[in-house]
Amino acid sequence: MTTSSPIKRGLPPMHPGELLREDIIPALDKSKTEIAKMLGISRQTLYDIIDEKQPVTVTMALRFGKLLGNSPFFWLNLQQAYDLERAEREVDVSAIPTLKVA
Repeated sequence: MTTSSPIKRGLPPMHPGELLREDIIPALDKSKTEIAKMLGISRQTLYDIIDEKQPVTVTMALRFGKLLGNSPFFWLNLQQAYDLERAEREVDVSAIPTLKVA
């Protein structure tokens, strides 16, 4: 039995760091150092996120949500969609059976 993947629509999920780097930070008119200070994190941590070397964690989502006036769920959902899309490409689950609940 083969399973087909669902039809994907729209753009592929992006790492939250890409959104920060390309759209949000340039629009803030603040330096990355200032932003890191306002977030209460090191400049290196911010750079690691915007360079897509670190994920947005629950605590970072809270910080970004507060600073940027949106929900931490926004940041977590971006990260989760990105992580799931990457895992679907990297992890072969074809040998795992699908069980049916009686």
